[in-house]
Amino acid sequence: MAIADWAGEPGSAVLDPHRPNPPEWSHLLAADVLRAVEPDTGGVLRRRKPATAPVLTVSDKFLIGELDLRGVEFPYLLEFVRCRFESAPDLRQGKLAGVEFRDCALPGLFGRNLHTDNDVLLVAGTVVQGTVDLVDAEIHGSLVLRGSKLFGAGGPALHANRLQLAGAMLAANLQAEGEIRIPGMRTGGNVNFAGALLNNPKGFALNGNGLQVGGNLHLTPDGATGAPFRSVGQVLLASARIDSDFSLRGAKLAPRTEHSRPVPPDDPFYDPNATLVADRSKVDGNVNLDRGFASSGTVRIVNAHIGGSLRLAHARVDLSGGRETFRDDADGPRPGPYTDRSLHFDGTEVRGGIDARDARIAGQARFVDVKVQGSVLLDRAVFSNRSGDAFEGRRFTVGGNLDARSVTVFGSLLLPGITIGANVDLRGSKLLAPGHYHRDRSPKPSLDLRVAHIGRDLIFADSHAEGEIRIRRAEVGRETNFQRACLASGTNGVALNAYGLQTQELRIDVGTPPGGRVDLRHLHCAALADNEALWHAAGGIELQDFRYDALTAPVGLDDDGRIAERLAWLRHGMRDVYRPGAYDQFAAMLRASGNEEQAATVLVEKQRRRYVALADGARLTRPGIHAWSWFQRSMVGYGYRPTRALAWLIACLVAGSVWFATIETPHESNEDDHLVWNPVLYTLDLIVPIVDFGHKNKWTVGGASQWIAAALVAAGWILATTVAAGVTRMLRRNN
Repeated sequence: MAIADWAGEPGSAVLDPHRPNPPEWSHLLAADVLRAVEPDTGGVLRRRKPATAPVLTVSDKFLIGELDLRGVEFPYLLEFVRCRFESAPDLRQGKLAGVEFRDCALPGLFGRNLHTDNDVLLVAGTVVQGTVDLVDAEIHGSLVLRGSKLFGAGGPALHANRLQLAGAMLAANLQAEGEIRIPGMRTGGNVNFAGALLNNPKGFALNGNGLQVGGNLHLTPDGATGAPFRSVGQVLLASARIDSDFSLRGAKLAPRTEHSRPVPPDDPFYDPNATLVADRSKVDGNVNLDRGFASSGTVRIVNAHIGGSLRLAHARVDLSGGRETFRDDADGPRPGPYTDRSLHFDGTEVRGGIDARDARIAGQARFVDVKVQGSVLLDRAVFSNRSGDAFEGRRFTVGGNLDARSVTVFGSLLLPGITIGANVDLRGSKLLAPGHYHRDRSPKPSLDLRVAHIGRDLIFADSHAEGEIRIRRAEVGRETNFQRACLASGTNGVALNAYGLQTQELRIDVGTPPGGRVDLRHLHCAALADNEALWHAAGGIELQDFRYDALTAPVGLDDDGRIAERLAWLRHGMRDVYRPGAYDQFAAMLRASGNEEQAATVLVEKQRRRYVALADGARLTRPGIHAWSWFQRSMVGYGYRPTRALAWLIACLVAGSVWFATIETPHESNEDDHLVWNPVLYTLDLIVPIVDFGHKNKWTVGGASQWIAAALVAAGWILATTVAAGVTRMLRRNN
């Protein structure tokens, strides 16, 4: 039955329900709506479809008084079209077939513990100047708020704690002034706020604590109008359970401007200006914060479970109030560091991957103890927190790749203790304006990968860092690549700290000489690729226990120029400070590849540098040390070239034999002996100690020959002992 012609006007009259003073002809007592279905009225109710509840339609009326259905079992579907209510309809504890408000004006709606067999609709421009109260209601259909306007008037716009929906909650293009409060709500289908505007700057724009959604949760643009979802105030979805996707694609979020309670000063993990809080939430599908998603406050999803992927591609989380340019060539003052976090995802588990390509993030992005089974894509993203931590991912675990190609980071990129199943790819990236420790203001590294475990490659090729690259005690399964990289030092004087790094191949053929010290102590790699620029690092190179098994470009057996070049690099890299380990390692590598002669050249240079260091530390004995070094180097190559000593012994034998062959036969020392003078055997007896050939003590020479004999004896002792030492050392090396 349609009630359109009551109060004396034809049924064609149309009421504007939003007029402050409705015309007299539209007035209708609210109680008359109930009388219309009494038997004595003779009214006939229409049905929309067979086997559905009868529909009672009231249109174009100003309902005076209270529509009181509290505790009433009313088996009819109430439909109000273009109606204005003087008092809020009271449906508390009622049991209805359903209720609809289309383009109506209400001062509120009381619906606690309401039970309906069908949908509850406030649609088509319906305006509610008060709270829509559906606490503990049970709706065996859907709650539809499409296109309505809810004004909380000092309270919640929608108060629906523990609301039970068999269907969906459809609130596309909803406008709400005040809190949308739905904690503990359960739905069998989707929750859709596409294109909605939720404004509550003093608190929660949407309070969905403990919300359970049987389908998708959409806070997205409206498909018809293209209007994005917008909220001013916090969107609280802590402990929410979403059986499919959670999408904020294209949403625009702003934080609350007033706080109902003070910020706890002793809680470093509290985010006072969060726009989204979804701690401990469980989403079985994807979480979409991409395609134009923008937030001017913290996006917080801590200790959550995401069954699909986390998508942040082209997202913009900007805490600067629009001052951040996300460019490294911008003029004027540059904002940072920020006091708040931009992204806070600590402890969250993502069963898929993370896609944040082309994202713009101003403020710290925090991913501590996050576990991702797929890959993390950060290509071309910009993270800005100048002089602070731009990205903190301690103990970050990724099953696939961590791709951050052409990324720009203003601040420190902190990834200590991470575990990456495949590659960490930072090629073409810029790491600028690193942070500082709060305690003593000492500089933080631009990139911190301490104790990282990387399954395949660590790539920093063609990249630039203003501060220290710290990869202490990291393990890289295959290649560590700094090819053509530009490494500065920051303020602590360290450009690259690779202490204890374990990797198969180390490519450190940088593009320009590092601007600070390079620490390669206790580093072990199977293959090394370097260049002259590395060894000209401004702060020198630390090489204690630096081990490499081979060079990626092997040294030829006859390439003496390459050996001389690398020895010059060593001297320059160590700033002419004697450190024997670097020479021993170089020689061991050459010997392992079969280059014994070139290994000896390296060890000769090592001993020369040793005697130079000894002479520099001495005063009175300095000339003697230099002379002894020269003598050993020229005579026997410090024992590494024993054939050179044999040549000198042969030369002494020839010279002595010639000399003694030209003198008169000397006198026999003992007249009883009758020997044949042999200048060769006599000279041989002089220059070979220990062994006695029976001539040295049998003849007496005088004059110059006496001095020459003494010189040959001294030379013999020196040459023979150094030859013996060289042979002994050679045998010990071979063993």
